[in-house]
Amino acid sequence: MAKTERRPRQRRPFDSTQGRPERSRGTKTPLPKSIELAVRAAEDKKAEDITVLDLRNAHGFTDYFVICSGTNSRQIRAIADAVVDALGADGQKAAHVEGYDRSEWVLVDYFDFIVHVFSPDTRAFYDLERLWGTAERVDIPAAR
Repeated sequence: MAKTERRPRQRRPFDSTQGRPERSRGTKTPLPKSIELAVRAAEDKKAEDITVLDLRNAHGFTDYFVICSGTNSRQIRAIADAVVDALGADGQKAAHVEGYDRSEWVLVDYFDFIVHVFSPDTRAFYDLERLWGTAERVDIPAAR
């Protein structure tokens, strides 16, 4: 029986300032209004390291991920609440909220996009940006 040859896995360049592989640069794709509202709500609550991933070409189950971090459980809940309130004021209701009680990873599902609010340790452990490495990062425009 013949052995199949394995091709070496391609690695992304290492970013020594972050201690992890470099991320792809963001695109200039305009954000949908609801995602921009979610990002602004997270910014208002001082969310850290806000990232938007466009999953439409990555064959994901949703179109976008909004990923951010809070420094403690109270801030994580405040960020999630701010997103739900901001989108609720725009007439959008979350389909599902998960993880609110433990507040290490709060997931707010709006079908077309999902907001992930992490504690720093949980975000590093799950590393969704690496997991969805084929997704494009979307540049977040400056607040108007």
